[in-house]
Amino acid sequence: MEQLLSQHLRLLSHLNMPFERSLMNKINWNSRLIGIRGARGVGKTTMMLQYLKKTYGNNPNIALYVSLDHIYFTRHSLIDLVEQFYQRGGKCLFLDEVHKYEGWSREIKNIYDGFPDLKVVFTGSSLLNILNAEADLSRRCVSYDLQGLSFREYLIFKENIPLPYFSLEEILDKPNEIIEQIISKCKPLKHFSQYLKEGYYPFFLEENIDYLTQVQKVVNMILEIELPQLSKVDIANVRKLKSLLAIISSNIPFSVDISKIAQTSELSRNTIINYLAHLHQSKLLNLLYSDNLNLKRMQKPDKIYLENCNLLHALSLSQVEIGTERETFFVNQLSYQHSIEYAKQGDFIVDSKYTFEIGGASKDGKQIAKINNSFIAADNIEYAIGNKIPLWIFGFLY
Repeated sequence: MEQLLSQHLRLLSHLNMPFERSLMNKINWNSRLIGIRGARGVGKTTMMLQYLKKTYGNNPNIALYVSLDHIYFTRHSLIDLVEQFYQRGGKCLFLDEVHKYEGWSREIKNIYDGFPDLKVVFTGSSLLNILNAEADLSRRCVSYDLQGLSFREYLIFKENIPLPYFSLEEILDKPNEIIEQIISKCKPLKHFSQYLKEGYYPFFLEENIDYLTQVQKVVNMILEIELPQLSKVDIANVRKLKSLLAIISSNIPFSVDISKIAQTSELSRNTIINYLAHLHQSKLLNLLYSDNLNLKRMQKPDKIYLENCNLLHALSLSQVEIGTERETFFVNQLSYQHSIEYAKQGDFIVDSKYTFEIGGASKDGKQIAKINNSFIAADNIEYAIGNKIPLWIFGFLY
């Protein structure tokens, strides 16, 4: 256990991030069992360590951080650790990478039931199925999902510009009031293009790192390790899955022809549909449907996007198309807290209420002119004009 205590103290001593993610203040930290899911690289570990240090200080006998892929667990069980920690007066246990520990849900359930005054916070892959795991945690665990950095959070972390977030309704009702608040502190268009290329993952905070290469490494880790381990993807098909992702990356936004994809990637139709779902759950793709409530139509998506623009720049074998980049950004930022569907008129329908068309500064919106609650999300404009709202402001939703 001394190895784990040393790791805990070492990590906290090197923790130097003065800013916090917006999710930090939305989590009910008083809950006895908290699960935080998220894609690899979005900052789950850092957020957990920030809360630990701010709340409990550096005393590992009271609050202890442990990564469940530590070599300690090759000879000891999680229950063994909890017994020792609890006897030392432990109050809160922070468990990282639970998906790397076999039988994690069963042991966490036993901890919850057997140590009623011990709090547990754990993180895991976005593929982690907390509610339908081996042990039923649905009545015990309060779960949250951590997204990559919003444009707003990027400005805070990268440029040290403190800015609030706004609801979608506030942005649509009074865009220019909000824009005035933001522009009084920074020029968002000055930073927007860099965020789209290298701002979604907090890798830019590390010195001497090739950002897009790091993103490619994240993709490979998900495809080669997490999908086979957590989604039972046949390891023999990983190469074909990479091929599938390459096909999609070069044709974003991708109009779906399952038969053609199956033929090109040498996989069956049903396998393709399953793999697309896995890629969506792993936060590598966003799948859009023209009707989220129609189960028959949800057998295959109507459009496929990479999950964020940084993936687009890291994986694309050619010049990124500006229209694709704009739509990818919009889908990424809106899908975190809202329902988004592919629209036959315009580009997207949000929350079954708002219709959006995405484009540049000259976009006229003729296609949606007769649709109620319709808006243009336009790139390269600073202020809203009528129903034309700057695209960048949708990066302030969280």
